[in-house]
Amino acid sequence: MASEFDPDAVETITLDSFTTLVDVHGPTREALAEHVEDPDPVATLWRSRAVDYRMVATFLDRYEPYRQTTREALEYALAVHGHDLPDSAVDEVVSTFDELPVFDDVHESIARLVDAGYDVAILSNGEPDLLASIVERAGIEDLLSGVVSADEIRAYKPSPAIYEHGAERTDTPLENLAHAATPWYDVYGAMGAGAQAIWVNRRGRPWDAFDGEPSLIVDSLAALADAFDA
Repeated sequence: MASEFDPDAVETITLDSFTTLVDVHGPTREALAEHVEDPDPVATLWRSRAVDYRMVATFLDRYEPYRQTTREALEYALAVHGHDLPDSAVDEVVSTFDELPVFDDVHESIARLVDAGYDVAILSNGEPDLLASIVERAGIEDLLSGVVSADEIRAYKPSPAIYEHGAERTDTPLENLAHAATPWYDVYGAMGAGAQAIWVNRRGRPWDAFDGEPSLIVDSLAALADAFDA
């Protein structure tokens, strides 16, 4: 069970990247639509299977980089739906992750949190170069106190190890850390590790309430900044 939301206890706020800072759903669907007639079921299976692969890889201690799991999941989703694309087309679709658009509220919201006295860092499953690209496109280099990748410890969310690593890298006790993310499993990971867990529900979905509730639910990073009186 997550702790109650207590902004006064928070020193550092960590943010997930994909679907939290950048839009994944629209661009990946659009990229697939260039190659398949009905991209929606392929895109849905692609995203969910990529998460499955990363969880299994972490559980079995058989880490594979983010891009590799992304490509393998896409190949599986295409095969399930009867599509046989050339390698060049698969590469083109996967490369969407290099240029995902940043949500409009990212820069201003992070700036508000920093101005209010909080350290803000990224804590992501993404590889370091993918995260560096997001930081550059969002223009938040001078705002962040750190960028932490699962690649550093070869373990993906929601493993407690990645949140513990994030706390260590940001020099913040877990009880003084709040982690904000859009993926449900990421929120549960933060809850299990002992951080305040915030769900950024950008798509207006119901919460996956099989094992408790987040410390806080917001619909945007702007609302997150509001919750911290930033």
